[in-house]
Amino acid sequence: MALQVCMGASLMCSFGTAPSSMMVLPANCTMACSMAAANIMDNKPMVNILPFAMCTSPANPTVAAATAAALGVLTPMPCIPATAAPWAPRTPTVMIANIPARNKPSKLMCSYGGVIQVSFAGQATVQVA
Repeated sequence: MALQVCMGASLMCSFGTAPSSMMVLPANCTMACSMAAANIMDNKPMVNILPFAMCTSPANPTVAAATAAALGVLTPMPCIPATAAPWAPRTPTVMIANIPARNKPSKLMCSYGGVIQVSFAGQATVQVA
C-alpha cells in the first residue's frame, strides 16, 4: 500500500532546479486528511503541476535556443511544464470522481523528457492499494 497524494504534495522534476507543489482542485469532492485527494487526471500544467523554477532539458525549445545562443553552454530557462499523459501507474481499486486514485509511487512524464515524481504525498495517514 502507498500513500494517497493530496493537495500540497511536494513534486520534483528530473530536469527542474527546485521542487514544486501539487494543486488539486476540490472538484473531485474527495478528501484525505482534510486535503483534496488527487486522481490520475490531475496532470494539467499550470493548474495541477506548477513550474519547477528553471528547466535544464535540452529537449525544451527555450533551453535549446538559449544554449545555442550561449555557444553550446547549457543555459537553463524558466520551467513551463508540458504534461499530456495521465499519472502512471494508477490505483485500479480506489476511484476518485470515477477516475483511479493517485498514490505516491506514480510518475508523470513531461514532453521535454523530465520525470515528475512525488517526494511528499501531502499527508502521511491515508493509504490506497
